[in-house]
Amino acid sequence: MIWIFGYVGVIWAVEVVNAILGHRLDEFGIVPRATVGLRGLVLAPFLHSGFGHVMSNSAPIVILGGLVATRGRNVLLGVSTSAAIFGGIGVWLFARPGVHIGASGVVFGYFGFLLARGWFERSFVSILISVLVLLFYGGLVLTAVPFATSVSWEGHLTGLASGVACARYFRRRKRRPMVESPQG
Repeated sequence: MIWIFGYVGVIWAVEVVNAILGHRLDEFGIVPRATVGLRGLVLAPFLHSGFGHVMSNSAPIVILGGLVATRGRNVLLGVSTSAAIFGGIGVWLFARPGVHIGASGVVFGYFGFLLARGWFERSFVSILISVLVLLFYGGLVLTAVPFATSVSWEGHLTGLASGVACARYFRRRKRRPMVESPQG
């Protein structure tokens, strides 16, 4: 959990600095199909358009990220990095013109991971977590579709896809029992 609280602390600190600077740091977000926009793959998840934007991402980062963290630090860091980088690449390749910023792609990465984990692992606990996440956060899906024009739905959708891919990659496979071969 220290990673999660550390990340939330950093995005709040960056937003304070960004607010003092008149949001001049926002230009370091992802700019689709522009070479300079590639720096946003690393920087965009730390930049937000205001304190309300940071606040709307903080609770889901803590809650959903906390659930991802139950699988271990490596899984948490893998899902976080994948959602930021691969989700960001999707934004860079396919998003509408503009500057895309925020930790929403990471939030959607956690969301996608937790939903898909139940499908890929098929254990009681993973399915229960998937159902609870869907019940409490299912409305997020409405901001990952093209008619959600006031947000970077492209970042939400590509973050979600990255999370689903991570659920498949990090799935726990059930061990098959060893079958003794007949001696003969």
